Amino acid sequence: MTQLRSTLDTSSPEYREAVEAMSGKIAEIQDEHAKAVAGGGPEKVERHRERGKLTARERIELLVDEDSPFLELCPLAAWGSDFQVGASMVTGIGVVEGVECMIIANDPTVAGGTSNPWTLKKSFRAHEIIEQNRLPVICLVESGGADLRTQKEVFIPGGKMFRELTRASAAGIPTISLVFGNSTAGGAYIPGMSDHVVMVKERSKVFLGGPPLVKMATGEDSDDESLGGAEMHARTSGLADHLAEDEPDALRIGRNVIRRLNWKKRGPAPRAEVAPPRHDPEELLGVVPSDLKVPFDPREVIARVVDGSDFDEFKPLYGNSLVTGWAELHGYPIGVLANARGVLFSEESQKATQFIQLANQSDTPLLFLHNTTGYMVGKEYEQGGIIKHGAMMINAVSNSTVPHLSVLMGASYGAGHYGMCGRAYDPRFLFAWPSAKSAVMGPAQLAGVISIVSRAAAEAKGKPFDEDSDEAMRAMVEQQVESESLPMFLSGLLYDDGVIDPRDTREVLGMCLSAIHNAPVAGAERFGVFRM
Repeated sequence: MTQLRSTLDTSSPEYREAVEAMSGKIAEIQDEHAKAVAGGGPEKVERHRERGKLTARERIELLVDEDSPFLELCPLAAWGSDFQVGASMVTGIGVVEGVECMIIANDPTVAGGTSNPWTLKKSFRAHEIIEQNRLPVICLVESGGADLRTQKEVFIPGGKMFRELTRASAAGIPTISLVFGNSTAGGAYIPGMSDHVVMVKERSKVFLGGPPLVKMATGEDSDDESLGGAEMHARTSGLADHLAEDEPDALRIGRNVIRRLNWKKRGPAPRAEVAPPRHDPEELLGVVPSDLKVPFDPREVIARVVDGSDFDEFKPLYGNSLVTGWAELHGYPIGVLANARGVLFSEESQKATQFIQLANQSDTPLLFLHNTTGYMVGKEYEQGGIIKHGAMMINAVSNSTVPHLSVLMGASYGAGHYGMCGRAYDPRFLFAWPSAKSAVMGPAQLAGVISIVSRAAAEAKGKPFDEDSDEAMRAMVEQQVESESLPMFLSGLLYDDGVIDPRDTREVLGMCLSAIHNAPVAGAERFGVFRM
């Protein structure tokens, strides 16, 4: 056994300060999550319930297996925009009849569940996860279609939503729609392109054009039921495969559909007996210093996340600002790459490259724990080949085909973000801690670079340099970069799959690994050319 020992001093002032800082950030995130959970607000939720309807989250709760977890994804989508936090949609992975499914639920209390640009981005991300991990998808539909105020941003790209449903079906991934209310205009194609469709008697309304549009287009007078009601679709058009009496009945039927799929995972099963970490995950609150310039040992995180705190470190004496090694998490084998002192040198890059290749040879998923300021710069390091060595690492990450998971714990700056499998490198899942920051570089460094370039330009033109303006510019840039590198801002842009409490890291990653293993897990057979 290679159990990690902890040197974390939980009685130190530094630890207590870190706990206080992290707890404050978690409270801020929880406040923003509460806005998504609140939907359209108390008045609209009450009006929705007066119609005898369940909220999106209540529908999900009845759909998933009792006492099973639901991993909500991208709950802060649209944060900082003009639209409701959550983007009028709930997405996440839940277990239904023992099968892990992607659940996509419109929130009808927010603008009638209509889709705005952020709704589309959230939906597209859900479909990426469905495709990569071979997850059956259940759509809980109640939507007025596109938010017409944003039609220029929604209509043209929105067609991808329907395309992805049909591609999932073609790939043998089951698609199920449970329709609870309106599913109009383009939204009618969600059930129209699903393998299985359940509609609720006297509630579901599915039509390309409602009565007013039909009247305008053809002069025909019609009513909701004859045009697109649940009974009409069950008895006449054949669009509905099942007619439910009410919402709970629709959810029961949906569960039966999943139960009859004969679904089997294609990835290897986890170890049957799993040992919890020997060190308390609660202590993850105080691992990351309140000041990200202060380094911390990522082994303290690994010791509180992996099974039995058992970690077999690879090349511990070489390139030691990057920790690499083998472990198991909820019974699944993983390889871990974790930044130790922020900067990536040539040695760390070459170490990572070899480690990633080894993981692909053994079909082992990789976990990247970010706290990096990027690759080292300077004459000595440029002459030593930092560009080609950093490129080797990025090449390996880019062409690795085993599943990748990323967690941003602290800084994730510059090309180090790329080498550690940032969003652009398609990790299966990427989460951030409330302490995380991500940008091209730190705020002070970025402002300083702009200042140096401006000073040099003034000197080249023989003009005096305005020190007061420069100081104001630096303060403004630092503030802007600081605000744009925070996890809530980046999560609002869907650059991660959620900002999580550090104490939940093990459970979140365990759920992701289990979902990943619905699909085959296989390493790369070839990589691009490595510059030596």
